[in-house]
Amino acid sequence: MNLASIREKIIPKRNEETSVERGNPSAFFVLVRKEFTDYIRSWRIIILLAIIMLACFGSLYTAMTTISDAIDNSEAEELGRSLYLFLKLFTVSDGTLPAFITFVGFLGPLFGIALGFDAINSERNRGTLSRLMSQPIPRDYVLNAKFVASLLLNVVLFFSLGFIVMGLGILMLGIPPTVEEFLRIFYFLVLCIVYIAFWLNLGILFSVVFKNSATSALSSIAIWIFFQVFYGMIIQLLSKSILNPEVITDAADAVSRQGFVLNLMRLSPSYLFEESTTILLSPNIRSVGPLTVEQTVGAVAGPLPLTQSLLLIWPQLTGLIAATLVCFAIAYLAFMRQEIRSN
Repeated sequence: MNLASIREKIIPKRNEETSVERGNPSAFFVLVRKEFTDYIRSWRIIILLAIIMLACFGSLYTAMTTISDAIDNSEAEELGRSLYLFLKLFTVSDGTLPAFITFVGFLGPLFGIALGFDAINSERNRGTLSRLMSQPIPRDYVLNAKFVASLLLNVVLFFSLGFIVMGLGILMLGIPPTVEEFLRIFYFLVLCIVYIAFWLNLGILFSVVFKNSATSALSSIAIWIFFQVFYGMIIQLLSKSILNPEVITDAADAVSRQGFVLNLMRLSPSYLFEESTTILLSPNIRSVGPLTVEQTVGAVAGPLPLTQSLLLIWPQLTGLIAATLVCFAIAYLAFMRQEIRSN
């Protein structure tokens, strides 16, 4: 064997190892496409998508019934300009079914948990994770691809629902939304995606920590139920002693105590989402906390502009994004340190 043949065998091998170490970007998009296809073909996800769509269309019907009964057709355009009629499609209900934002706040976390609770441990239990790791792809591509595919599915679903609601609203009301109404709905849909991404990352975190899919699902649902139901009850019990009139000295002390209780409530992602969506879709709300009489002196009555509403919800949005990133970072570190063996 001459020197040229030896060089031909060694150099390609080194080039192949270099490409594996750097990672192939196309391999990541292949994994994302594969995960996205698996999600839209899964009966579990299809059933959840159907439930969410039916619930949202039902809430749209009740909202349209309420709006049609409350206004006269001859005054619809004028009222639509002054009362933010399009925003009421997402917030108004006749009592038979909850509003659109209520359904999203309730079913959205379940959808995120369903996408993430078995993202890793199902692959591990089937033995496909070790075979996937044996391929020349970086390990973090697997976790990142699952998150990106799930997030992409959320984006497609909620933006589709939002634009469908706006389209049906235009057909039934006969007036288009204003630019401010459209932007408020757009930011509301972005907020929904961020909120669901938190529960998605929480499910992925438990799928990395627990080997059993049932355990990770129950853990995620337990945390969701705690924040959705019990956390508010606990804060209300604490507020009875904190806001007791007998211990309040003056108005400043009352405002301080009320702000402390409100900050405790904001530790819940559900409350952050509810508070943010209320401010976005109800421009007449001008504050998220208690105000004194001195603070209200000179205030101009009327709805807030979009920029001011965005400034009000910026802390809530930042908190949701931070919680999402923390869950993903913990899941990422735990996954990168785990030992993966073939069964």
